[in-house]
Amino acid sequence: MKEIKTLTEAIRHFSDEQVCIDTVAQMRWPEGSPVCPHCGVVENGRKHYWLKTQRRWKCYSCRQQFSVKVKTIFEDSPLKLDVWLIAMWMLTNCKNGVSSYELARATGVAQKSAWFILQRLRFTLQQTDPRPMGSPGPVEVDECFLGPRPKNIHAKRRAKLQLAENGNVLKTPVMGMIDRKTREVRAMVVPNVKRETLQALILKHCGFATKVYTDQHVGYEGLDASRFIHKTVNHTKEYVSKNGVSTQAMENFWSCLKRTLQGTYVAVEPFHLDLYLAEQVYRFNNRLGKHDGERFSKALGMVNGKRLTWNTLTGKEGPSA
Repeated sequence: MKEIKTLTEAIRHFSDEQVCIDTVAQMRWPEGSPVCPHCGVVENGRKHYWLKTQRRWKCYSCRQQFSVKVKTIFEDSPLKLDVWLIAMWMLTNCKNGVSSYELARATGVAQKSAWFILQRLRFTLQQTDPRPMGSPGPVEVDECFLGPRPKNIHAKRRAKLQLAENGNVLKTPVMGMIDRKTREVRAMVVPNVKRETLQALILKHCGFATKVYTDQHVGYEGLDASRFIHKTVNHTKEYVSKNGVSTQAMENFWSCLKRTLQGTYVAVEPFHLDLYLAEQVYRFNNRLGKHDGERFSKALGMVNGKRLTWNTLTGKEGPSA
């Protein structure tokens, strides 16, 4: 794919459906030989049949047809690839996200379809990197609560929401950590902010002998001293301690996330919050040293082998295999 740096260039480049197919095919099969997703046969001396009118291949071995959408996040979508690729460009490069209504106006699809497109694209951006954070750089760890403001909720909706013991609307706890050296951030929805929950995630994501910087939340007390170097900052007195301990980098991410959720998406259900977190984490981790085309190309390389159906997304059935 030629180097594209602006949305205008992307719209012009992907206006041809065949160009979109070639782009996704090049991403899926860099060697240039399509692989049948049904039987796994690779072109080896004998090519798969290209059906020009249907713009798909027919496997010479199992005789089944397949397109570039099969076994990707685009599978079973009646929409053309140009809509998908422009939506991906906007999602990965709009600093504060893009709403389904905005995408529907820009592409001409229904708002419900635009929301489904964006949720599937967010699903592809979820992190799967098992590499531990820290060592040598310190890792800042913090948590926050995301949810609506009770004074802004309609009385009928407020009555339906679950209330805490003190009468306040329950919010969704989210935990995050950022590596000061690599500037990589990870964030996830957590069931609570109890000690066993928070420290289990620190053990999972941080490497041995990592310097862990937190505030004085009780959930971080007693962190394994044989594995981590734990330092805290007292937020009732200062934001940054004299020895440089702070959680300000993580607070910066929370600020960007809340601006996106409150300003662009307005209302996000806790059931879908993990997908919106994945979107914000992806943009934050790829904000430096990359232009729009590079962020788009990296996201496009993550669509292979992923699937999210409508029933799974809406909770009507379990996760798809």
